[in-house]
Amino acid sequence: MTPSRAASLWRRLTASLFVMGLVACAQTAPEPPKVEGPKVDPSLARMYAPIRDGDETIPGVDVSKMDPKNVRQVVDYKTGYPAGTIVVDPYSRFLYLVMENGKAMRYGVGVAKAGMEFEGEADISRKAQWPGWVPTQNMIKRDPERYGPLASGLEGGIKNPLGARALYLYQGGKDTLYRIHGTNEPWSIGKSVSSGCIRLLNHDIIDLHRRVPKGSKVVVLGPEESGKGEM
Repeated sequence: MTPSRAASLWRRLTASLFVMGLVACAQTAPEPPKVEGPKVDPSLARMYAPIRDGDETIPGVDVSKMDPKNVRQVVDYKTGYPAGTIVVDPYSRFLYLVMENGKAMRYGVGVAKAGMEFEGEADISRKAQWPGWVPTQNMIKRDPERYGPLASGLEGGIKNPLGARALYLYQGGKDTLYRIHGTNEPWSIGKSVSSGCIRLLNHDIIDLHRRVPKGSKVVVLGPEESGKGEM
């Protein structure tokens, strides 16, 4: 065998061994671990799926990012108020719709300072779908750059801070300025918030709005009564 032919064979053998080494590496390399996201109850995913409501589309809520206690749910609830009464517990950041047989539908809420400024009983004298909103003079004074351009009001819609629905509380025929409404900031549920009164997820305020007729009683609890009804 000539030297050139031997060199050629050596090169081919070396190349073959190199390729076989690569194949062996490819075959023995471990697969990266699969990272699974949090499991979500399909029924909850459906409950908070996107909604087409009139001319607006309400985005779905990622329930995997929600505290489970803030998801709409039926709970055991002891109270002397009759079924159909709304009980707002701003200190626990829950709203209860009293049901029969010691039960209530519980909603997680976000609570602003205004949500702490009323206590007692009132009636729902007005219900609105996609309500308009006008900032108060105090809001404009506190943050003129943000609220000044909205002094004449903002029409209802997905960008409106009152969300998809609003319930207006009156006492003795007079507006208390206390509102139960939706929000386009789902992250704020269960927290203290900067504006509004009592806010629910848009999906939840639509559910509540559907369940309660005009004239329904609302009870807003004080700090001494907070957390006592739920068992």
